[in-house]
Amino acid sequence: MTSTEELIRKEPGRHRVLTGDRPTGRLHLGHYFGTLHNRVRLQDLGVETFVLVADYQVLTDRDVAENPKEYVEELVLDHLAVGIDPDRSTIFAHSAVPALNQLLLPFLSLVSVSELSRNPTVKDEIAHSRQAAVSGLMFTYPVHQAADILFCKANVVPVGQDQLPHLEITRTVARRFNERYGHGEQVFPLPEALLSTAPLLLGTDGTKMSKSRGNAIALSADADETARLIRGARTDAERHITYDPDARPEVSSLVLLAALCEGADPLRVAEEIGAQGGAALKRRVTDAVNGYLAPIRARRAAYAEDRGYVREVLRAGNERANAIADATLRDVRAAMRADY
Repeated sequence: MTSTEELIRKEPGRHRVLTGDRPTGRLHLGHYFGTLHNRVRLQDLGVETFVLVADYQVLTDRDVAENPKEYVEELVLDHLAVGIDPDRSTIFAHSAVPALNQLLLPFLSLVSVSELSRNPTVKDEIAHSRQAAVSGLMFTYPVHQAADILFCKANVVPVGQDQLPHLEITRTVARRFNERYGHGEQVFPLPEALLSTAPLLLGTDGTKMSKSRGNAIALSADADETARLIRGARTDAERHITYDPDARPEVSSLVLLAALCEGADPLRVAEEIGAQGGAALKRRVTDAVNGYLAPIRARRAAYAEDRGYVREVLRAGNERANAIADATLRDVRAAMRADY
């Protein structure tokens, strides 16, 4: 059976990708090697790419929902800096596309409360929400994500293994809509997962790299801040440096980070550092990260000087997304015999 990746490489123009982020802070190296690098790759292959700024989804996070404009613009800046080209990809915001959000209503009629309750991502979000009660927005998050994907009739969604249940809800919504309202036609495609092969990078405290945990190296951090964060990164008591992610996760994550930035084999990087110890490892990582990010940071600084351009990129993306969402909503209303 041909893989999704092979199909994309064979006929990139027949694929449409939806991906995105919640604007809750500066994007970091975990985001870059986990998703951003792949978005640029898909764009450069010729895949039509939609990048969602999921600003409505931060309404579940009261600590970041108070200043959305700043976070949204910072997210757009990070994407421009890494190489997302607004002439080839569409960057848009949830709140600016009414027809997308209107799809949520008919889609909610196609799933049950018990199906939403069983979704592992919803359960995880609830467990980590730090809130006394769960909002309806958080509970219906998988269906909102289905609207994100299906509004543009995306047929490929890059995901990690842990996000597959979310995509399955989207496929369920699409299949049930087609069966109930399609009259023999496929109104929506059943999107395929493009499984991530991204490496796992730990934060400086040895846990998952995360904006909310303060353990990440932001793409926009300067060289001095990067050096300070890496100097404080957790290692272990063994002096000799080896690459063994299972037995030595913190050390191995640093080795991997240097290798990714250098385009090298992590085993070779560890071998070259060897008995020089943790201090030498951190110097190597610092040099590698700062060297790799230098052109990205330079582009980001240049774009940041012209906030009007950043807002224009988002405005143009919103306009394109609205045209597509309006057409999809017309298709939905026609299928439901509600085009009156």
